[in-house]
Amino acid sequence: MTIRATNQADVIPLRPLPTTADPAPRDLPREPLWRDLVGEVLRRERRAQGRTLKDVSEASRISMAYLSEVERGRKEASSEVLAAAAQALGLTLADVLALAGERLVSLTAARTRSRSGPLGTAGGHRSVRTTGPVRATGPAGPMGGVLLAA
Repeated sequence: MTIRATNQADVIPLRPLPTTADPAPRDLPREPLWRDLVGEVLRRERRAQGRTLKDVSEASRISMAYLSEVERGRKEASSEVLAAAAQALGLTLADVLALAGERLVSLTAARTRSRSGPLGTAGGHRSVRTTGPVRATGPAGPMGGVLLAA
């Protein structure tokens, strides 16, 4: 085996390229990544407060370069980093994650609608609907609502 052969590695893309056999239309938005959603929330909140990246960076004790990369979805930040950024913005980690979760739900719903056929199904996928406040009781007491796929 040559040195050249041993130095070659397989590259696995984080976002696989669509193949020609892919039945999904090319104009559909890609599946959102969590780091993109969290970064979007942090940037939106910072700008809504009229604050600079430098200001939030200093308040959170996160380097400005790293915070910028988190906001752009280039870095997958740890929970400690996210909590520090959230606190610097006057939010909790739960606030940031809830806002990112809401955005994920809306993007996923839009993505599902854009590939839905006339009957509301897409390639065998069915729409997901929530039921009323269904309660289950576990060892620790009442648990949250239940999400059912129809």
